[in-house]
Amino acid sequence: MKTTEKGLHPRNPHNAPYNFKELIKAKPELEAFVQLNKYNNLSIDFSNPEAVLLLNKALLSHFYKIHNYEIPKGSLCPPIPGRADYLHYMADLLAGSGDIPKGKEVKVLDIGTGANLIYPLIGTSVYGWSFVGTDSEENSLNSAQNILNKNPAFKDLIQCRLQDNVENILFGVLKKDEYFDLTICNPPFHKSYKEATSGTIRKNKNLGKKNEKLLNFGGEANELWYKGGEIAFVTKMIKQSAARSKNCLWFSTLVSKKDNLAVIYKVLEQVKAVEVKTIEMKQGQKQTRVVTWTFLGKPAHVSWRKKS
Repeated sequence: MKTTEKGLHPRNPHNAPYNFKELIKAKPELEAFVQLNKYNNLSIDFSNPEAVLLLNKALLSHFYKIHNYEIPKGSLCPPIPGRADYLHYMADLLAGSGDIPKGKEVKVLDIGTGANLIYPLIGTSVYGWSFVGTDSEENSLNSAQNILNKNPAFKDLIQCRLQDNVENILFGVLKKDEYFDLTICNPPFHKSYKEATSGTIRKNKNLGKKNEKLLNFGGEANELWYKGGEIAFVTKMIKQSAARSKNCLWFSTLVSKKDNLAVIYKVLEQVKAVEVKTIEMKQGQKQTRVVTWTFLGKPAHVSWRKKS
């Protein structure tokens, strides 16, 4: 198993500290939430959901030309730098030893795209890839479609698809007669709502926040927790990927808990994945990783790239 240790990707435009003066130009409403922090730098209160959402809107507008971005109250409001990082690393994965593939011929399946549709929006903006974003919640897909309707430049490259069987992850949305270069996934990593909220309460206590139940990045139930947690979700996805082994060049998923890797590697060995790569990512104090796997050997990879 190959592990590559890296920090924030060198192509990630969020390597530098936030330039709040420029971001306020992109989203003037953000100015009301920007203030000097204890280091005498401009910042926002990251425990305030409204401030975080406005920061996201400013980042999406300034860096990715995504405007009129609205998500339902309570939906997951993802940190943009980390989401962009995942996609930049996946671009390197698809490139192999060649050039980074760009354009709509590169097809990506986003498992659990959520109401925010964040990966397809960034991936299309930066690389011009085409995406299918899936979710088991109709309301989430309605929100995602609403974002597309308000950003017509992205509409032809992104499709939303309902997973109508909550017991499935890939089955039902990855059809037997279609092919993707890549699947991506940010799985729910808690085992229950109680576990999801207890982590946030503990974090806010450490920050000295009075509103201990505040979820600054939001998140509906299906976005934050899954019966059996991250390990159960990823295990099921791996097993279903084996049944679609020739339909995708690379499968991938974020894995938030390092302790889960041993089980994940064992399952990948059981389903006879040909190659497994783990990419370590770091944003500030937060560390996470992407596990990628393929069922295709090198000759198949070469012919796949020629075909695309």
